[in-house]
Amino acid sequence: MLFPTRVWTRVRFPPAPPNLSEQVPNIVYIATSLDGFIARRDGRIDWLMNYPNPENSDFGFSMFLESIDAIIMGRKTFEVVLGFGEWPYTKPVFVLTKSLKEIPAHLQTKASLCQGDLKTILAQLAAKDISNIYVDGAKTIQSFINLDLIDELIISRIPIILGSGIALFNNLKTEYKFKHISTDVFSNGITKSRYLRDRSAQWETGSPD
Repeated sequence: MLFPTRVWTRVRFPPAPPNLSEQVPNIVYIATSLDGFIARRDGRIDWLMNYPNPENSDFGFSMFLESIDAIIMGRKTFEVVLGFGEWPYTKPVFVLTKSLKEIPAHLQTKASLCQGDLKTILAQLAAKDISNIYVDGAKTIQSFINLDLIDELIISRIPIILGSGIALFNNLKTEYKFKHISTDVFSNGITKSRYLRDRSAQWETGSPD
C-alpha cells in the first residue's frame, strides 16, 4: 500500500532481457522503510502517510491502478484501508480471509470476500477476464511469493529506519530472483524501483521451477 510526485530525477537502467515479459499478471506495488518494514508492529503507517509531499502527488499510483484489473489483499490490509474513510479504489477488491464474515454494506458492490487455494482463486478470476492483479498486504504477498506467483515488484522506499515492524519479506521458503528494470528518484527523497521476476534457467539454482 502506498500513498500514491513528479519525478525529479529519473534513473534508467538497461532493459530486461527478452524472456522477461512486460505483460505480467500479479504485481506488488508497495512502500517500505529503508529497513524493509511496511508498517509499525501495531499496523500503523503514520510514518508513510505523514511523510512530506509538497507537490501533493501520488507518485504514479493512480496510473498504476488504471493498468490493473483487480486487487487482492488480506483482511488486515482491508481494515487499514477502511480506516482511510474514503474508499480509494475503482477496481474490484477481493479480500482473502478466514475470519471476516461480510463486507460493510456500503462496499458490497466494490469488494468481495474469498478464501481457499490461491491458484484456484486466480483461475476463477481469469475465467472472468481478471488477470492483471495488484497484490497487497504483507502476509498475502508472502503467500503469493511462496507459490512463485509474483511477477513484478514495484517498491518505493521511504528514507526512514523504523527499527521494527511488519516486514515485507518474511517466512519465505527459498530465494526468488528478480531483474531490476528501473528506478525513479523523487524530489522529496523517495525512490521507486521496479523489478520483474526472472525465471530464466541460469538464475534458478536453489529456486523453484
